[in-house]
Amino acid sequence: MGDGTQVGTVVEQRVGERAPTGRRGGFRADIQALRAVAVLAVVLNHLWPQWLTGGYVGVDVFFVISGYLISSHLSREITGTGRVRLGRFYARRVRRLLPAAFLVLGVSLVAAYYLLPYPRWEATAQEAFASALYFENWLLAANSVDYSAFNSVASLVQHYWSLSVEEQFYLVWPLLLLLLFKLRGRRAQLIGIAVVGVASLGYSVYLTEVSPNEAYFVTPVRVWEFALGALIALAGGRLGLPRITAALAAFAGFALIIGTAVLYGHDTPFPGYLALGPTVGTALVIVAGNGRDRQWHSPVTGSAPVQFLGNVSYSLYLWHWPLIMLAPFVLGVTDLDVPTLLGVFAVAVVLAYLSKVLVEDRGMSWGRLTRSSGLTFTAMVAGLVVVAVAAGLLNWTYGRHVTQAEREMAAQRASLCHGAGALDPANGCQDPLGPAKIVEMGPANQYYKTPDECEQLDEYAAGDTKTTSICDFSRGAASPRTVWLVGDSHAQQWQGALFELARENRWVLKLGYLGACPFADIDYVGYRTRAPEGSTGACMDWTERMVDVIAADEPDIVAVSFFAREEFADDGSDRGQLDQYRDGLEPYWRTWTEAGARVVVLADPPYNSKVRDRDCVTLNPTDPLACAVDRDTAHPPDPLTEVARTTDGVTLVDLSDHFCDADRCYAVVGNVAVYYDGDHLNLEFVRSLTPLLARAFTG
Repeated sequence: MGDGTQVGTVVEQRVGERAPTGRRGGFRADIQALRAVAVLAVVLNHLWPQWLTGGYVGVDVFFVISGYLISSHLSREITGTGRVRLGRFYARRVRRLLPAAFLVLGVSLVAAYYLLPYPRWEATAQEAFASALYFENWLLAANSVDYSAFNSVASLVQHYWSLSVEEQFYLVWPLLLLLLFKLRGRRAQLIGIAVVGVASLGYSVYLTEVSPNEAYFVTPVRVWEFALGALIALAGGRLGLPRITAALAAFAGFALIIGTAVLYGHDTPFPGYLALGPTVGTALVIVAGNGRDRQWHSPVTGSAPVQFLGNVSYSLYLWHWPLIMLAPFVLGVTDLDVPTLLGVFAVAVVLAYLSKVLVEDRGMSWGRLTRSSGLTFTAMVAGLVVVAVAAGLLNWTYGRHVTQAEREMAAQRASLCHGAGALDPANGCQDPLGPAKIVEMGPANQYYKTPDECEQLDEYAAGDTKTTSICDFSRGAASPRTVWLVGDSHAQQWQGALFELARENRWVLKLGYLGACPFADIDYVGYRTRAPEGSTGACMDWTERMVDVIAADEPDIVAVSFFAREEFADDGSDRGQLDQYRDGLEPYWRTWTEAGARVVVLADPPYNSKVRDRDCVTLNPTDPLACAVDRDTAHPPDPLTEVARTTDGVTLVDLSDHFCDADRCYAVVGNVAVYYDGDHLNLEFVRSLTPLLARAFTG
């Protein structure tokens, strides 16, 4: 999907390489302006995602430009010599892109160590290494379909994903153009690139429909955008337009780019066929400028500020994202106001200019490297080694912090005032809402950690997603109790306490989870927003199948929980969520009670990131009360809880009073951070709730 947190790319601003027009030394101010528009769209989208919601289309603008320029230069070389000097070509790419890229990677790794909480070091280290080797997009694609990583915070170097796509394009494209030319000249190139482009576009449409998060990152779905630019380059002068037609084409092109940047949003299925808007717009602007020095838009697009932005676009892209991510931790604030964000933008522009002059230009023109491709590749390997060592050191240091955090938590567990017990008046805790011992949530606090007793099953999968596990804590007991815990990740967040109860009481604990899937017989239409048509079918099919599987198992207890407040039903009747959920929950629960099970509903805890900044505790380590939120705001009515409260034969476990008092809900209780991420509980806090849950499950 188009997501304002995802970041674009900036195609190379070349030294000594110009667009193929044969005028003014080949320089094209309109393409330079396209770069400026694209990078500005991306940067503004990241600074103010609620304003320029579709600014991510700048990525697609750059991909088309890249396909056009690289194909133009390669085509001239192939046509003139019948070959491509690959070593020289790749060395030029290395000198152009890697010095600035490696610089920002190195600075980001150092900044992560000094400025970010330690749980973010691992992702930064891994992604910095992946970025240096230009496979960051594939790493993010893999993470995007991992539900446990769904709420992960973007790293300082996540924006390198699109540079990875470009480098993969550079690696393959010269070989493809040369092969096609050898087959049957320019005509074969045109036909071959068109076929590749159409196939890629078709795959983009398909994958965006079936796996939108993965589709945003993977290379094959973007190839058609490069191919579009390549076709313009290969067609050359045959795409010249009359003046009036060219003027209209340029107007339409800029309108498509700007219009999609404004109208598209974070929930727009993207790239898919909707990426045709900004890409066709870019193509129209490029074609309109063929053979022309001046156009109607030249007074603006050729102006000094626009050309400056185009000139520093690559470095501006590299610097802006880590600056945005670091700013809250540098300034110690959860919300960056407009003046602060403008300051971030100004710093990014200054760093971009310095990088352009001192790193990019010098990297392209440094005599020793330009005279030797071998020396260029040696320098590249040296840079990779430096980044790899820095990333490895950061990851090693991260591991040491994880071990220390586990020790500190274990030392606190014996206290009655540790975690949820602090709000129990009977425990007489003097400072129940004081600072957390550990404010940063790392692996020791992962709500989805599972012990060795658990075995994941291949049965009952939802598509390719495995959903079910058996955790045998019976230790050979003759007739152990069987307990199911089912739902989405908001059921999974309770499992830490149930593992302890299962171990103590020698249960066989069975788990059934499907992320962002309400365990109810409803017309489910999407998590937080309406999902693409048909995409929720796997969820509904899985719950319908699992309700009978669980009943056939004749368990003693079935515990259920899910994020009903944000998982929406719509049966077309205009009834409220409570009524629709009631009709969808009671039959499932009745099926289980008739099979002899006791149904226990675990009420969802208060909101976290929807009502406070997810980094609030980290940024206010000595004043956690700054993160307190009015109870009515943080804990609005929940259809799952309300249905359970009024359904006979169902046990509702509502622990809200251990998250909130009468007036406010808290992010730190009993010196323990309540939340692991934006909307899941911290495992350590859940463990502190174990005695309270025991009353419902063993009483």
